[in-house]
Amino acid sequence: MKLLVTGANGFVGKNLLVHLQEMPDVDVVAYTRSNTVDELPELLKGVDAVIHLAGINRPQDDSEFVKGNTDLTQCLADALEALAKHHGKRIPVLYSSSIQAERNNPYGLSKKAAEDALLQLEQNTGISVYIYRLANVFGKWCKPNYNSMVATFCHNIIRDIPIEIHNEDAEVKLVYVDDVVQSLITTARQAVNATQNNEELPKTGFVEANPVYTETVGSIAKQLKAFKHSRETLISERVGTGFTRKLYSTYVSYLPTDAFTYTVPKYVDERGVFVEMLKTPDAGQFSYFTAHPGITRGGHYHHTKTEKFLVIKGKACFKFRHMVTGEFYELFTEGESPEIVETVPGWSHDITNVGDDEMVVMLWANEIFDRENPDTYACPVVKPHSN
Repeated sequence: MKLLVTGANGFVGKNLLVHLQEMPDVDVVAYTRSNTVDELPELLKGVDAVIHLAGINRPQDDSEFVKGNTDLTQCLADALEALAKHHGKRIPVLYSSSIQAERNNPYGLSKKAAEDALLQLEQNTGISVYIYRLANVFGKWCKPNYNSMVATFCHNIIRDIPIEIHNEDAEVKLVYVDDVVQSLITTARQAVNATQNNEELPKTGFVEANPVYTETVGSIAKQLKAFKHSRETLISERVGTGFTRKLYSTYVSYLPTDAFTYTVPKYVDERGVFVEMLKTPDAGQFSYFTAHPGITRGGHYHHTKTEKFLVIKGKACFKFRHMVTGEFYELFTEGESPEIVETVPGWSHDITNVGDDEMVVMLWANEIFDRENPDTYACPVVKPHSN
């Protein structure tokens, strides 16, 4: 599949091209600001579909809206119509419009006129046209202090630059750049395959990249500040799913290289070191500790707290004793054979380095350690004497 991508150096264009480069069956012809509309007929040769992303949204003069949005799209439509009429080739076109096309402002009017030019092209030639009225697109590589609130907020909050919010309760609709890219690629493939195989085309007209998220300006700013604060508290936000996952990935993408790392506290005593890495609001915390040869750690029990231990270096002996029955159990594990050891409420437990070298152990607990209510009670594990 060969695609012409206009606006290839723009925010969505950069993300799209990287995804397309990962696909061995796709060739890309890029149209950027270094090209002219006169080159379009030549660039369209051999192309299977057009993804039209080029446009103007922050001009110095409103007249640039017409030139960069309406006129450019009309030139593209004219070139596509000429190919269809003179060579019988109907090349599907996907257009990134904007929800602003519904509004009576210079930008919106120019995008609406561009949509109309493509819809007229479809009517004149039967060329398949897919129009995306995109909400506010956010994600990596979007230029801050330009036309994206999310990009500006991420850039400024990371660098301790104040952000301006005029109405915290104002709602905005957002769509993530990878979701846009995936939708564009899927629609382009379906349109090309249907065109080449004389099959039924996907429904043309207006297409939506999903999911679309509705958030308030204030809630976005609050969440981004919480991401920043999490480096101090070590408590991660819920960044594994949905909008928060995508917003966090966007936030991290604006980190300068000197902020790729951050330090965490290290607690040292005669036994070794203990380091907390990550805490979560509802899924516990992750830590690691070391122990010198012969050193025993633990010697306590919990009523509710549970833990998982993974020895990643060295040799360990785990001992357990039931707090009511006195039942005793011990086991051995080592870093060469990864094995999770789980502590059980109501059993006192400890871990001893039985190797000749320092032992390193990764630890997960199902709750954040609370010094005021630690649910940790000292009780050394004593191995019963054999008869």
